[in-house]
Amino acid sequence: MISIKTFVCNPYQENTYILYDETGSCAIIDPGMYGTKEEEAIVSFIKENKLRPEILLNTHCHIDHVLGNRFIYDTFGLIPQFHEGELPLLIEVQNYAPQMGIRYEVSPIPEVFLPSEGEVKFSNHSLKIISVPGHSPAHLCFYSKDGGFLIGGDVLFKGSIGRTDLPGGNHQQLLSNIKEKVYILPEDTLVYPGHGPTTTIAIEKTSNPFVRG
Repeated sequence: MISIKTFVCNPYQENTYILYDETGSCAIIDPGMYGTKEEEAIVSFIKENKLRPEILLNTHCHIDHVLGNRFIYDTFGLIPQFHEGELPLLIEVQNYAPQMGIRYEVSPIPEVFLPSEGEVKFSNHSLKIISVPGHSPAHLCFYSKDGGFLIGGDVLFKGSIGRTDLPGGNHQQLLSNIKEKVYILPEDTLVYPGHGPTTTIAIEKTSNPFVRG
């Protein structure tokens, strides 16, 4: 069984997730740690629970979701994995981070990119890859059928959706993809978003003001 630990990180209040099981295997998704305190919180949790980080995933490559990529690589030797369509965004982070007054340690570049469809694995668990562009050019979500949850990044929030006014965003594409690829999941699926509290597919289908089921 997969357990999920949430850390709220950086000035953007981004959700960093650690997925782990009873064997100690774990996956780190969207490490947004900014500063020593947030980095130490991640390391302490991993050490205290005797976890073994096996894989580092990015749903997409906006600055708030990749600030900790270098730290995870330096600490655990994990190279981030994401869709190749996000690479221009990752490269651009090093150009605009200083303009925003944000210290950014440059992220490693993947050796292998994730596909638009398929799955990623850690321990004996499989996470289905769901391609949901619109907030960013090649945004991915990770779905566990057995666990009944979706790591949704900045696609769908509790009562809201990801912004689409950033480079590579497309409002209509995001709305269509939420309806066609996210809202088809079981209604009791827990959605762990990139910002804010968890929600469910059922709640958003019936009450989200931006996109109803």
